[in-house]
Amino acid sequence: MKKCFLFLSLCFVFYSSDAQKKSFPKSPTEARFITSDLSNFWQAFDKIGTSTQNPFEEYIKNGTIGLQGFIPNRIMSADELLKMVMARKSDYLKTRNVDSLIKAKEKLIKPYFYALEYWYPEAVYPPVYFVMGRYNSGGTSSANGLLIGAEMLTNLDHLAELVIHESVHFQQKFPNGGNTNLLQQSIIEGSADFIAELVTGLKGNPKANNYGNAHKDELCREFADLMDKQNFQDWLYGTSGKDKRPNDLGYWMGYEIVKSYFDQQSDKKQAVKEILNIKDYKIFLRKSGYLNAYYKG
Repeated sequence: MKKCFLFLSLCFVFYSSDAQKKSFPKSPTEARFITSDLSNFWQAFDKIGTSTQNPFEEYIKNGTIGLQGFIPNRIMSADELLKMVMARKSDYLKTRNVDSLIKAKEKLIKPYFYALEYWYPEAVYPPVYFVMGRYNSGGTSSANGLLIGAEMLTNLDHLAELVIHESVHFQQKFPNGGNTNLLQQSIIEGSADFIAELVTGLKGNPKANNYGNAHKDELCREFADLMDKQNFQDWLYGTSGKDKRPNDLGYWMGYEIVKSYFDQQSDKKQAVKEILNIKDYKIFLRKSGYLNAYYKG
């Protein structure tokens, strides 16, 4: 996300169980990219300074159900969006033509949904909504589909990994109740990266991967001490600056745990199913064997 994977570091994974209860297409042919919110945004944008009211009220009012899911904790309100647009107007303008670029990429990305179907025949394909937000989330999910913050898409080179990463999150089933700790959240993110790589053949997050591989021993020791805690600092979604580590080392750690588990299984499709339906993250970690030399719990 520093390209597209910067976006993933900005979205905390709180996927509602309601998303799993809705009926979504089970065929990749029915996967849809919805970009109507983008044109609505630019219509509002062009009224800044000429309208007596906040033009983004209309953007929100006329928004898709995807945009409505992007308002809580992200857009917040039309007033908050206007403040951000005025502060970063030149940055928003860089994405003025992103709609046409997305449509061109859609034809290249859709075949990856067939690869996802190969690895996980039970997959569903919710709509992918492209919306304009406030530079605080590049990708997330709601009960109604996948949500992509298009203002972040100054470079679409990694859009496929982003869309498939979020699509994988949508397939994941999470245990009910309890708070998410560092281990669980890292495996959730790392498994989305791992399966996205299976599907696309593309490995993302190079800075975290390179740093993690170069500092494996010390990071494994640190993670083993912290993984039961609910503090994600220095591992997910931001760093304290205590050293030169990049953002999102939790993605790297989760990826390595999942890969270790996957490599040990003879039935690879069944392994993917198990990765998407983890019931106990401690047991999964133990079966992976990845931190056995560091964690004895």
